[in-house]
Amino acid sequence: MPYSNRVSQLAFWSIIVALVVMAIKFAAWWVTGSVALYSDALESIVNVAASTIAWIAIRMSLKPADEDHHYGHHKAEYFSAIIEGILIVLAALLIFNEAYSALNSNHELESTGLGMAINVFAALINGVWAWILITVGKREGSPALVADGRHIRADVVTSIGVLFGLVITLLTGWIILDVIMAVLVGLNILREGWHLVAGSVNNLMDLATDDEQTEQIESVILDNMAGAIEVHDIRTRVSGPITFVEFHLIVDGSMSVSKSHEICDRLEKSLRETIKGAQTTIHVEPDHKRKNSGLKAP
Repeated sequence: MPYSNRVSQLAFWSIIVALVVMAIKFAAWWVTGSVALYSDALESIVNVAASTIAWIAIRMSLKPADEDHHYGHHKAEYFSAIIEGILIVLAALLIFNEAYSALNSNHELESTGLGMAINVFAALINGVWAWILITVGKREGSPALVADGRHIRADVVTSIGVLFGLVITLLTGWIILDVIMAVLVGLNILREGWHLVAGSVNNLMDLATDDEQTEQIESVILDNMAGAIEVHDIRTRVSGPITFVEFHLIVDGSMSVSKSHEICDRLEKSLRETIKGAQTTIHVEPDHKRKNSGLKAP
């Protein structure tokens, strides 16, 4: 199945899963009256909105390059993560407000065993789905899927914390612990929101490839630059599933255009086969432009 179909379909099903999990979590809150479980359910509303935004952004990012966007629309996925971060902040504020209201009222827990079992079921669904989204998102180079998966994974951690808090509340009889756990839920999703926004802003500012992939790119160039003298000024940037690579290739000044073009073709082909979604731009220069730096031909 093509990249576009795999990623888009998975993003769509993420909306369905988020709706199901949200319904399950609200059921857990309804049978218990727990403010912590209510906070967990409120976060699920953010999951639904975030999954919807991610699906829209992914579909937008798959649009081909046009007259106004020569490099395509791949960065649209990063905007979805930023919007998701903003929604997380709003959810946290709702949670804090609910915790404050509960602190000033006498609320009691009911049917906690059933409510906890329901919430465990929701956490299991989220855990499996988060793993699928992150795994496929990394493999396909989709930042929106990865961001959605990490948010859902944080939701699983939140649910575990809520369940732990409920157990302690039942053992001690201190209802205040239910409110404290709700506040901790809010703080946890605020932290996750910060990480999502910070990571996406970095990529919108043309973040370079990580150390591992940079070494891989340099290795491919070294193995396939036979006939050239030097490669320098290697620059990279990542935009969704596309990795842009550009560098200067130094060749003998007397080399024909045709011969230097063969070297370029070989390098582009090797990078494309090794680095998923690689798009390479090579600037060929004569030997008097060498810098005696960068990569040397073996």
